[in-house]
Amino acid sequence: MCLLLASGCARASSGRTAPLPTGSPGALRVVHGPSGRTVSFDELTSASARADIVFFGEQHDDPETHFAEFALLEAIGRVRPRVVVSLEMFERDVQPLLDEYLSGRMTEADFLAKSRPWDRYATDYRGLVVLARARGWRVIAANVPRPIANAVSRRGLAAVDTLPAESRAWVARELSCPRDKYYENFAESMKGHGGPGTAADTAGARAMTDRFYEAQCVKDETMGESIARELAAAPDAIVVHFNGAFHSDYALGTAERAKRRAGSAKTVVITAVPVAAPSTAVLGDHARRAEYVIFTRKPPAK
Repeated sequence: MCLLLASGCARASSGRTAPLPTGSPGALRVVHGPSGRTVSFDELTSASARADIVFFGEQHDDPETHFAEFALLEAIGRVRPRVVVSLEMFERDVQPLLDEYLSGRMTEADFLAKSRPWDRYATDYRGLVVLARARGWRVIAANVPRPIANAVSRRGLAAVDTLPAESRAWVARELSCPRDKYYENFAESMKGHGGPGTAADTAGARAMTDRFYEAQCVKDETMGESIARELAAAPDAIVVHFNGAFHSDYALGTAERAKRRAGSAKTVVITAVPVAAPSTAVLGDHARRAEYVIFTRKPPAK
């Protein structure tokens, strides 16, 4: 999740490319949340490949998390013949550009120049897209366009009703934003920004939290709809969705919205947790966040 939703979660990419990830996932530690057992990467792959939808909750700025994403996607692709890659990092209105690039009708340079990739696309997400292109997999630009989320963060859900028909199509048809556990988690995360429960807690701050939460819901509803729609179109496929961990931790957010639309789908939720020492990290409260917790080695402070 990006707390300052009004500004978006990332800037446009510089367009530089990077080599695909290489190496072994052996340095990562995978723990089965419900049982607390440390399991092999192969077991994680096997469990994920049996699902209809896999939600991988990432830490955006952690290189080893991105390596784990690539390793898992590649491993799932060796088990499941039909894979759909779904990304928070691209927005629905650029789907035609993504399709053009994947089909080979557009160069990578042109694709990056027009599709508003995140600023770390070259190092963090290019590998996923290039792998999908090589394997002939569909890639979904799952998220709502940032200007729409920004408008909701300023004016609330009512902003969606003012959109022209073409823009409204980029937003999930059904929008629900209950004040539930997900809202409580969101409000807690906003405390550092003057949200509820802080010294700066005012009626204005609460209203800001509510508007930002509604923008978060618009993102989750749109990604959930994108995922469910692809699964309905290709019921034999597995949809592997990558988003910031807040969007899918505790099977809430995007995960709950997708499940609401695809109720019979079998899902697996994964969350990545960067720590100083993966081999000795304590599972603790992380156990409730996902079926599988991947402890990665946190990069040294700069």
